[in-house]
Amino acid sequence: MARVAIVGCKRIQDQLCIACAKCLKAMRTREGEFARYRDDDDLQLVALGDCGDCPGLIMPKLTLMKEINGMLDSDFDIIHLGTCVVKAKNTGKCPLDFDKIAALVKDNMGKEVVVGTHNY
Repeated sequence: MARVAIVGCKRIQDQLCIACAKCLKAMRTREGEFARYRDDDDLQLVALGDCGDCPGLIMPKLTLMKEINGMLDSDFDIIHLGTCVVKAKNTGKCPLDFDKIAALVKDNMGKEVVVGTHNY
């Protein structure tokens, strides 16, 4: 079983896609970056939030997300940075360094970070 948290871009979430419907569809149908779970019958979304806003507040936001999920006994195993975050980085001035975030998350939380969610 994989328990997933999805983190979107605070500034553009609900503008490119209302209610994160594209991420949720990709997760349900195992498309895009969720194809890695194709053989996993029990894929659970346990958290869905935003990055905390610029300039780089993602680590405090992830820490809070982890604490809240821990109190609710529904910790996540893996964090997906939403396609909106990838688009913000590629087309805007998003300050996130995906490699640095992945290393910080791994070192401080023991979690894996996957960049992206879907291809549409």
